[in-house]
Amino acid sequence: MQVAIDGPASAGKSTVAKIIAKKLSFVYIDTGAMYRACTVIARNHHLDYGDEEGILKAIDEDGIELRSENGEQKVYSAGKDISLEIRTPEISANVSQVSALPKIREKMVALQRKMAGETNVIMDGRDIGTTVLPNAEVKIFLVASARSRAERRMLDFQERGIETDQSVEEIEKDIAERDYKDSHRAISPLKKADDAIEIDTTNLTIDQVVDTILEKIKKNQKKLTK
Repeated sequence: MQVAIDGPASAGKSTVAKIIAKKLSFVYIDTGAMYRACTVIARNHHLDYGDEEGILKAIDEDGIELRSENGEQKVYSAGKDISLEIRTPEISANVSQVSALPKIREKMVALQRKMAGETNVIMDGRDIGTTVLPNAEVKIFLVASARSRAERRMLDFQERGIETDQSVEEIEKDIAERDYKDSHRAISPLKKADDAIEIDTTNLTIDQVVDTILEKIKKNQKKLTK
């Protein structure tokens, strides 16, 4: 079974997807982490974030690997764990530019589809239900106010020990800009699939969101077994 969870930055996709994957023994694939890894690679090679060919070559050299360690997804590149590095403000500020490059998206989408074809998966991102897994049995689109997402990101920085000079207001502005870029890019823009179920997480707890999605998945599983 394929479960697609899409939505804007910090809407809660990764948090709920990881919990659901653990409950159902599905493989969790964080596609956003893959594009962030591409951005880290570009920076480490001192490349312009718009240098498509240069970044492609660097990705081929360093590689991107997702590993499951103690129930957590870790991201490796060039033999190094970059799981914290991909979440820094600098990478967050530039990932939209890298992820909009057509050849980078093409390479990542092919890899994501390969992963999804091997087992039961829950995959989150911006274009999973529309582009990567258009035939996913369950499609969810999470939304939340920009302010609540900014507060969540600040909390996430604190919990991960990531230092930032940004205020919540500045993070909120960055998120609004990211939303615009993601929604208006030419290739695979952030968009709700016609058959996706929209859930506003602004005033919901994580458990409430998880329970709502689990109910949808279990209903679909029953249909498949009839």
